[in-house]
Order: sequence, then C-alpha cells, then structure tokens
Amino acid sequence: MLYVYPDYYPEFSCIASRCQHSCCIGWEIDIDPDSLARYQAVHGPMGQRLKTCISDGEEPHFILGRDERCPFLNEENLCDLILYGGEDFICQICTDHPRFRNFLPGRTELGVGLCCEAAAHLILTRKDPVQLILSGEEEEAEEGKTLLVLRRHALEIAQDRTKSLSQREEELLEQFQGWVPELPPAQWAEFYLGLERMDETWTEHLENLRTHGTALDLSAFEIDMADRQTEYEQLLVYFLYRHFLTAWEDGDPGSKVSFAVLSVRFLRLLGALHWKMHGEFTLKDQEEYARLYSAEVEYSQENLDFLFDSLM
Repeated sequence: MLYVYPDYYPEFSCIASRCQHSCCIGWEIDIDPDSLARYQAVHGPMGQRLKTCISDGEEPHFILGRDERCPFLNEENLCDLILYGGEDFICQICTDHPRFRNFLPGRTELGVGLCCEAAAHLILTRKDPVQLILSGEEEEAEEGKTLLVLRRHALEIAQDRTKSLSQREEELLEQFQGWVPELPPAQWAEFYLGLERMDETWTEHLENLRTHGTALDLSAFEIDMADRQTEYEQLLVYFLYRHFLTAWEDGDPGSKVSFAVLSVRFLRLLGALHWKMHGEFTLKDQEEYARLYSAEVEYSQENLDFLFDSLM
C-alpha cells in the first residue's frame, strides 16, 4: 500500500488543554466495536463510570454532559480516559481526529482537517509550497491514475507563484470546466445561510455579510493582504488535496475544483468584511474563519453534497 500525505502532516499534534475549540465539546463521539469491548471489560469506579456514560443504542456513543461536553473531558480540558489508560485507551475517532483519509486502489492519502485550530495554524502559517510525501510500496493499479494526473496538474496551477491568486483561480476553473457564479457578497451569504448550520457564531458571520457585504472594498483588502497571499494559496491547496479525489465516486473533478475556488473566495469575503468592521484582519482571525468554515461545511456531508451538486 502506498501512503501519501502533505509534508506538514507529521508536524501535527493535539494542543489538548490549550485548545479553545475542543473537539470534545459539541460533537457526538461514536465508539468503535474494539473500544467498546475494551471499555466493557473495565471494572471498578472507571468501569462504572464508563457504563453510565455510554449509550446502549444501535450506535454506541458517549452521552454528552453539561454544555455538550464529553463526559470524560475534565475541568482542565484534559481527557480522563487518557489519564486513566494512556492514549491507546481512547476510541478510534478520538485517535484519528482531525486526521482524514482518502482512498484509491493501492493508495491511501492522509491529511489533517481545518476544523481543528491547531491544524489550521499549521496549514496557514506554512510559507513554502506544499509537497506530497510518498511512503510504502506502490501497488499496480491503473484505476484512478488519470484522476491523480489531473489532481497533480491542479496543484501545480494552485502553487504557480508567478501568477496572482485570482489568475490561478481563473485558470483552475478554465482548465477543469469549473463554475463559480459571480454573485454579490450578500447573495453568497444567503446561499450559505441556506445550508445546515451548527455554530451560532457562524450564523452571525453570515448575517453580517448579508447585511454589510454590499460595500466591501475588496481591492483595498487585497492591497492590505499583499504579503499574506500564501495563506490563500495554502487554503486552495488544502481544499484541492482533500476533495479532488472524491471525484473517484461521481466522476466530476470540475465540481471539486469549483468548490476549492469558491471556498477560498468566500473566506476572502469574510476576511474583507472583518477588516472593514474591525480595521484589521490578523492571522488568528484567518485561522478562526477557516476553522469555522471547515467545521460547518466540510464536516457536514449534507452540505458538501449540496455544494458539489450546485457546482456541477
């Protein structure tokens, strides 16, 4: 099996109690069969606590407590299960998050999702073009090779620093027959407000864009962000790397390219609005908008499917 990952991938590590948006809050945490069997074998006070805090329905999961916190997230925002049995004691979804995997015959691609603030910081602070690292043995598999060639071409366009970001975006749309409608910011806000939403903060940002997006000075914002264009390049590369290969399922790489371009453009709109309203737009602000966008859009299959369908 061949394993592929961005060169920054090994640098990722959870920041645990320092995380301001813990993945142990607000998410239903499913328990895989192996972990469930391990938990059911625990005795004593921890065994009783596990028994009390795990639902016994068809899909076992931890029963969230006050403020939708995982019942094993303690007051110091540390995991009591890790403190009890080490990192190998937590269930698979907790071990994996925010890592993701994409599959082609003979090939597994790995990455970290923007919905995690530590991952967002890692991705957005990278200055050099991303390189993909190959590990393991490549198996003979003709299936998917054309898609990989196309994805490599898309990434080359996205990282061509002889051109502006807008030129690269337009070239991607042209080369892959993509489509992102030219709509006013307020209409894009309406569009995203029509999707499934979870975080009230995200809704507030969209409402602000709908209300105040009519007078955005994107040109002035671009000038202010002139020395930070690598942030948008890294976002574009991330969305292409993560989603392009899902065209293996529907045969439509154009919608994946369109989604990547739209995502970067929409995050640019939100950044411009923040800059207009607050007089500045820091790296920390960029990371937070990217994190929210990922959590609200990428981690809702319903939203992703709707966007891909809309951009076909």
